Amino acid sequence: MVTAGAPWDEQDVAALDTPVVVVNHARLVANIAATADAVRAHGVSLRPHVKTHKSLDVARLQIEHGAQGLTVATVGEAELFAAGGFDDLFIAFPVRATGPKATRLRALAGACRLRVGVESVSSAKLLGEALRGTDASVVVEIDSGGSRTGTPTADGALLVADAARAAGLQVDGVFTHGGHSYAARGISQEVAEEEVRGLLGAAEALRSTGHEVTVISAGSTPTAVLAAHLPVTEVRPGTYVFQDRLQVELGSCRPDEVSLAVATTVVARHADRVVVDAGAKTLSKDVPGVLHGHGSILGRPHLTIERVYDHHGVVTGPADEMPRIGEVVWVVPNHVCPVVDLSPDVLVDLGGGRLESWPVHARGLSR
Repeated sequence: MVTAGAPWDEQDVAALDTPVVVVNHARLVANIAATADAVRAHGVSLRPHVKTHKSLDVARLQIEHGAQGLTVATVGEAELFAAGGFDDLFIAFPVRATGPKATRLRALAGACRLRVGVESVSSAKLLGEALRGTDASVVVEIDSGGSRTGTPTADGALLVADAARAAGLQVDGVFTHGGHSYAARGISQEVAEEEVRGLLGAAEALRSTGHEVTVISAGSTPTAVLAAHLPVTEVRPGTYVFQDRLQVELGSCRPDEVSLAVATTVVARHADRVVVDAGAKTLSKDVPGVLHGHGSILGRPHLTIERVYDHHGVVTGPADEMPRIGEVVWVVPNHVCPVVDLSPDVLVDLGGGRLESWPVHARGLSR
């Protein structure tokens, strides 16, 4: 459960035009520094995933604290961050290099050091056609248990790597995402071990036919530090910068490490409910299976954001906890990534009553 407390209790809500996403700068920097230090202590590199914050400003903080490059989800994100001066990017997605994407990828390869994810023989051939003659490389995706993308066997990884090499591509290694760590509390260690086992088996298979494996890359916020041990070379967490209600529920962070909350105003009150001005277009509709409702209302643990419409959030619960009409309440979102992508900017609380607007530079860049 996420409980009330500074910095949200100290914020001057009269200055806020709700609904608005507010980031506490001190907590943000503390999260960035703590993860960077923990990973570095194991001799592993940090390549954070920018799909969570989509911000050049936050990415600069990550690089300042020792990140060795950035992970992106889409070609559009890669283009934005390359134009913003970041020159070491990994698209951790099995890109199909056809049509405009092939042209864009080739241009990107001339603008930065580029790695691209690949998980099938056919995609390897397409990437070879798009990137042949450039310095771009590929990394083979492994399914370590999440059942999303990636090849589930070492032999499958070898087939993809051999196809990429035959297509004229440099194969750097293997990567995976421990997304099944989000299924329940207490399984992050087990999932981290599955990530590492899958990666090492695939890496050995590639080496057996002469591939020089220099990248063994694990991912996910819950498993990042747990998987950060040699011979893993890098980890790619994203949510850790802000944290959210799900990370608290999973035990990945403490409530006082959450650095982002949504300020929302009660616009209507009825006998059985109140309605706030943060709906699906602010909080998203993401309700992971281990959670109930669309966010945690700070200081009111028994209230539930039961339903969201585009711009309405319907809150139910005990009458004595219901906020007054016109009152501003704070919501910690279930899943922070879509919340940030829905907002054109975030207000950053720098302390001492100073608020600064930071653009969400890569907002909406889903292709």
